[in-house]
Amino acid sequence: MDPITTDVVVIGAGPGGYAAAFYAADLGKKVVLIERDPRLGGVCMNRGCIPSKALLNAAHAIEVARESARRGISFGPATIDLIQLRTWKNSILEKLGQGIASLAKMRNVTVLHGRAHFEDSSTLRVEMPAGQQFITFDKAIVAVGSRPAMPSAFDLGNPRVMTSTEALEVPDIPENLLVIGGGYIGMELGTVYATLGSRVTVIEAMDGILAGADPDLVRPVAAYAKKAFAEVRLKSKVGKMATVGKQIKVVSEYSGETREELYDRVLVSVGRSANGQDLGLENTLVQRDERGFITVDERLQSTDPNIYAVGDIAGGIMLAHKASKEARIAVENIAGESATPNRDYHIPAVVFTNPEVAWVGLTENEAKQKGIAIEVAKFPWGASGRALTYDRTDGLTKLIIQPETERILGVGIVGYGAGELIGEGTVAIEMGATVHDLASIVHAHPTLSETLMESAEAFLGYATHVYSRKRTAAH
Repeated sequence: MDPITTDVVVIGAGPGGYAAAFYAADLGKKVVLIERDPRLGGVCMNRGCIPSKALLNAAHAIEVARESARRGISFGPATIDLIQLRTWKNSILEKLGQGIASLAKMRNVTVLHGRAHFEDSSTLRVEMPAGQQFITFDKAIVAVGSRPAMPSAFDLGNPRVMTSTEALEVPDIPENLLVIGGGYIGMELGTVYATLGSRVTVIEAMDGILAGADPDLVRPVAAYAKKAFAEVRLKSKVGKMATVGKQIKVVSEYSGETREELYDRVLVSVGRSANGQDLGLENTLVQRDERGFITVDERLQSTDPNIYAVGDIAGGIMLAHKASKEARIAVENIAGESATPNRDYHIPAVVFTNPEVAWVGLTENEAKQKGIAIEVAKFPWGASGRALTYDRTDGLTKLIIQPETERILGVGIVGYGAGELIGEGTVAIEMGATVHDLASIVHAHPTLSETLMESAEAFLGYATHVYSRKRTAAH
């Protein structure tokens, strides 16, 4: 194959990679996009965000049917066709993948499917089924993402020990499922399997689930898990596992005692590892930290001036929308369109549990740890007419407020559709809004978005649907 010369080469076609490739093309650059998987979209679309949300939506339908009896509407027991469920889920991925491929074609982005390897700081070798393709580039953007971590003690070579990748394929509905890790992946997939019919046990080493979220936001999720799961064990650790027939024997420590138990399947969800290996980065000036993440500056430029990195591989919060934002910053700096820094912009986090949890900006926990004076305003969803019509009064909306200026520094929401509501909180923080600004904006009634307005009104002392007095002292 004849060598290719290009302005920008992007390695990895996930939400950071294809966003970078498309934006660079929109700015007039000649772009090559390299992806080793047959379908574009990366981990998020193929083995993460999208398939998990599809399965969570299916599980939600079962929940709604079960709960409708109290409203006078009864259905028979749910029957689950796993083949059809997987086919439906995969059809979503295929449609999205085709859409990304079509957009690449419209932008004249050259797409190569293969494994990329740096020969030096301006040359790539791509191993493809048809042979090797060499690419000479001016700038490269590495967006290869991350993969589920699998501690060696748990890696039995047994398909019954799963990461999120295998769990999202829903190979079966195990009678007993152990989830190791009470973070967002473990709790989301635990919710899916529990709703489908598995007896789910969660083991978490910390003293609470969903580390990073404030305790009052986690509380409704913990209450749901207590009812839906067989057990959630906090301050518990798995020591070792072994194959016993068609089950997995798990030895764990809990409440000062050792337990040996058998599970049909085990889901290991203890974090993610960088995908920086086998890229030939040692042939460049790129430096990586002790965990394998590429070191970048505020422009997303690595220690090699020709190579940038975005998304999971650049470290920090591992979220798809963070990768997409970083893609734009990197491309703008490459193109010289602006000197956009990787400033302290606000990245919303959403956990799609039951109920959903979302937060953005400063959390109450962070404020306490850093000694930042704040005030907190809350609006309970039990006072929301819309929440009552959804039969979901287990929600809460809270604002983190700077006492002197009354600016909104953070927003936290737990409840039905929290992931959709957090956008308004993100805009408020980015625009420097105060509680007066938020309280003065007319919100449609009856909606859950009103809870943001009423939280602001509660701080000011005149919320219509809750009685409150304005706080006079920071805490």
